[in-house]
Amino acid sequence: MNQPIPNTSALFSSVELGPYTLKNRIVMPPLTRSRSTQPDNIPNDLMASYYGQRATAGFMVTEGTQIEPRGQGYAWTPGIHSQAQIEGWKKVTQVVHAKGSIIFAQLWHVGRVSHTSLQPQGAQPIGPSAITADNVKVFIETGPGEGALADPSEPRTLSTDEVGELVTMYAQAARNALEAGFDGVELHCANGYLVNQFISEYSNTRDDRYGGSLTNRLRFLKEVVAAVSEVVGADRLGVRFAPLFASTGETRVYLGLVESDPHHTYIEAIKVLEQAGIAYLSIAEADWDNAPNLPENFYQAVRAEFSGRIIYAGKYTVQKSIDMLSKGYGDLFAFGRPFIANPDLPERIANNLPLNEVDPDTMYGGTEIGYNDYPRYEE
Repeated sequence: MNQPIPNTSALFSSVELGPYTLKNRIVMPPLTRSRSTQPDNIPNDLMASYYGQRATAGFMVTEGTQIEPRGQGYAWTPGIHSQAQIEGWKKVTQVVHAKGSIIFAQLWHVGRVSHTSLQPQGAQPIGPSAITADNVKVFIETGPGEGALADPSEPRTLSTDEVGELVTMYAQAARNALEAGFDGVELHCANGYLVNQFISEYSNTRDDRYGGSLTNRLRFLKEVVAAVSEVVGADRLGVRFAPLFASTGETRVYLGLVESDPHHTYIEAIKVLEQAGIAYLSIAEADWDNAPNLPENFYQAVRAEFSGRIIYAGKYTVQKSIDMLSKGYGDLFAFGRPFIANPDLPERIANNLPLNEVDPDTMYGGTEIGYNDYPRYEE
């Protein structure tokens, strides 16, 4: 029996996001592709071509972009801390703007989810506490253009002063993003990376003002949001969370931590964002095979607590997006793997056209193959 064709018109209504009017509700989310020019992790013409192809999205967020050299956890990911990197990103923003889309830079620091080979002078990674990340892998270079998955190295504990310095680094990265022509920034506070490490009871055992109570564990988030808002304006700032209610035994290059009370932890974190008046909250749901949806009462509580735009991502189908929009739970919907394989994804969704399948072997690193050579739909 044929499935009924979903009415996708709701996904193609315009929507306000901060000062911007988006042409549709389809988002290209942050997708690590590890194609930056080496050495020095510089964005390049190939990346500009890739983003430009996908600029029919109503809203785009770059791949995670490290705010400083210690913020890198995977080989060949781009940075936004040097002038050469800023100049490289200008190529991306110019082509996206020429095609009429809006693009934010995702500011990223992996914290403890790194390896000594990726750190300046081979130093230990940094984190809120000296607890090694487990159940997750990093990606390291093993030779020119060659890489392999590896276990994260043991981190060292940041001093209280160093935590304050990191807040300043986020603000500087936001300034760099504006110089590069981005329309705003998203803070990567998900998947077990640095901000998430401060929030989590499992990775933060500090006894200073950044540890202990949930209020203290949320302090780093609060300070970074305030510092970056001062640079870009709260109405041009988004935050990404990945509130896991379940985990998986699969080997993952990113995941996150399941708190003992994830509902309470993340609703309190969302209250911090509401108070700050940011433009949007992006929620990445679990995306492994057969991963459960978030609980219904969590969707309801998020909507009740947060008055800005809400983006959902994580193996979303067109039908699930339409359902979430009709319930009022979400405003915009991100499609990760489908956007990798279908540069014309919005057109395919609008016309119910078949999708290209993604090639998992060319997701991370490499050349234009499996990057900007996926075909548009042709009759």
